Amino acid sequence: MEIVESIDDLQVQYPPEGEFSSADLEWIKFGTAEHHDDVAKIPYDRVEEFIIGECSNVESPTRFHIERGRKRPRGSLKEFKNDEYLEYRLYWCSFGPENYGEGGGILPSRRYRLNTRNRAARPQSMRGCTCHFVVKRLYAHPSLALIIYNERRHVNKSGVPCHGALDRDALGPGAKKVPYICSEIQQQTLSMIYLGIPEENVVEKHLEGIQRYCGSDAKVNNMASQYVQKLGMIIKRSTYELDLDDQASIRLWVDRNKKSVFFYQDSSEVDPFILGIQTEWQLQQMVRFGHRSIIAADSTFGIKKLQYPLCTLLVFDSRQHALPVAWVITRSFAKPDILKWMKALVDRVHTVDTGWMLSAFVIDDAAADLEPIRQGPLSTFFRCHLLTYCSFCHRDVFSCPVLFSLWRVRRSWLKNVVKKCSGTEIQREIFIRLGDIVRSAWNGVDSAAAIEDFIKAFADQTAFMQYFKDFWLPKIEMWLSMMRSLPLASQEASGAIEAYHVKLKSKLYEDSYLGSFQRVDWLVHKLTAEVHSCYWLDHYADEHDTFQNVKETYIASTSWYRALQIPDSAVYFDEEGNSFAKVQSQKESNIARVVWNPGSEFAFCDCAWSLRGNLCKHIMKVNMMCDNHQGYKGSMSYYSFSELLTALWKKPLDDSIELDKAMALTHQMLDQVQRLVELNSAKDICIVIANLPLKWASRKARTSRKPSTALAFASTSKNESDNRSACKYYRKRRRLSMLR
Repeated sequence: MEIVESIDDLQVQYPPEGEFSSADLEWIKFGTAEHHDDVAKIPYDRVEEFIIGECSNVESPTRFHIERGRKRPRGSLKEFKNDEYLEYRLYWCSFGPENYGEGGGILPSRRYRLNTRNRAARPQSMRGCTCHFVVKRLYAHPSLALIIYNERRHVNKSGVPCHGALDRDALGPGAKKVPYICSEIQQQTLSMIYLGIPEENVVEKHLEGIQRYCGSDAKVNNMASQYVQKLGMIIKRSTYELDLDDQASIRLWVDRNKKSVFFYQDSSEVDPFILGIQTEWQLQQMVRFGHRSIIAADSTFGIKKLQYPLCTLLVFDSRQHALPVAWVITRSFAKPDILKWMKALVDRVHTVDTGWMLSAFVIDDAAADLEPIRQGPLSTFFRCHLLTYCSFCHRDVFSCPVLFSLWRVRRSWLKNVVKKCSGTEIQREIFIRLGDIVRSAWNGVDSAAAIEDFIKAFADQTAFMQYFKDFWLPKIEMWLSMMRSLPLASQEASGAIEAYHVKLKSKLYEDSYLGSFQRVDWLVHKLTAEVHSCYWLDHYADEHDTFQNVKETYIASTSWYRALQIPDSAVYFDEEGNSFAKVQSQKESNIARVVWNPGSEFAFCDCAWSLRGNLCKHIMKVNMMCDNHQGYKGSMSYYSFSELLTALWKKPLDDSIELDKAMALTHQMLDQVQRLVELNSAKDICIVIANLPLKWASRKARTSRKPSTALAFASTSKNESDNRSACKYYRKRRRLSMLR
């Protein structure tokens, strides 16, 4: 905002008649670049109406008292500046500036007194509020008043609301009598309110949780109902704008929510802005579902709309649904910056579980810098031949194979094919040919020649070809190279990541505020309030078998699960050319969806969900069944895995050590795959456990010497016995020192 340096440049504002507040005025920055305040110029006879309007603030009702005042008689100044005052008054909120509740227990919000213009009568009412403004009656123009607002928010020195409806530490005069509410019940209530569930249902579920601790009591029920109403009022009146300046607002949010921030770096001339968010619940899910499992990255979300792109780290729960366990907001993808927040995240997880480790890390962007992932003291064999390992530093163990997901490039191509090409047949042929270009990374076809033939064959589709040449042709070789070097993730993982992406997009972009996309505090509020509440309630409903509507929607949120509900008898294959398959609709018997190019990730379906760029249930179901039918191509993830195994098999025979390593690692992987197949197909876990090989545990070391017999003492001398016991003692000391 432009800073005004002269009072004469300010226009006089004439708000509507009657009481008015700061929201009815247009505030201008006045002063210098180093120090400036929000100012407004109004008629002097409207000052009292302004003060009454400010006292009637819905979020923080209060009274303003005169903290300091001065007067000058007219004609006392021979020379004066245009901002000199005839009358000067400093108005301060009556809940401050002193804080008599500091150091004591949490004080409930006090009712303000309406019959006084001075400081609040009771000292304990002062909560350290910093809201204050100055009214100057101008010396040069006595009929005008200049209002200088130093702090418009009713917050204390820490930036936290200290009274009124937004004060989270005090919910009214009876706050201390509210029954015990554990964090789980409070999070459940907050999630339901954020998601817009009717208040009657929220109160009912809240009371069910309260009665588990306090029993059924009319007084308890009444207080719990008031508690829900207060929480709803706080959420309804709260705002993400803690400060008019976005960076200052984020600093305040970080100071208030330190437990939910695992890394924060403010922007400067040297360092870029980085904010890593992870709540306590997300940390628990990362430890629970991420240990010896997979973490996936949905990177560069909102790169065209948001001020800072969003990267989400996802784990897969017991239903193989993607759960967000960390959000990183930054524009920098440089190696040093990635190392900073990744190392901070790993350190936080290891504070909870020191033995936590991953099995695989899934990326979806070929432009991502893999050096932070590849960094670490690992052998050349593991880096170059089988899987790419990652280790974020030499001491912090976070090493795991890196997989690549095709969902992003597939979604982008399909959306633009449908948007820029007319005719279903043309759309189908173009998309299938794009899949052939991707498949050329493994089948030995020259990718450059395949791209050239593709451009010549569809030269008449000018709109799509222009998009393809501008956005993909310069970097498609980089994507193909990444696909050759990394194994591909499965369709189930890609579908789960895409389901999260679609849900996140619907949650964020439904906001009607036009300028909110360029504010980081808006994005943080959306993530930590609505998106977090949505996934928390979904997972809670699934595990506790409550909120049946929420549970059913959550279970059916991925195309993979919806594909499992389609019976095999509803799928018909083309027996002649193997070029298409039909899937009979389960709701309408007269509708059948046609899936072209079955068996491939680049299959084309004519359903509405697929034409939006999504991986639909019909393609998932057909590809599942293609594994058991001859004549169909295998999936690209299968081809990439086969290429890696073939590379191991082609190791030169004269390099015996490398060949031994390859054989040992291959047999290890085959053994793990066989055990997983056996575990998934077994109906009784006891049978699987009974077939496991028997492992002998090491004998526990004796803590005391066994009494020797007379025969043993006869065969050994006293010196030999002492030497033997001394050796055992020193060996034990050595083992203990190694354990420490």
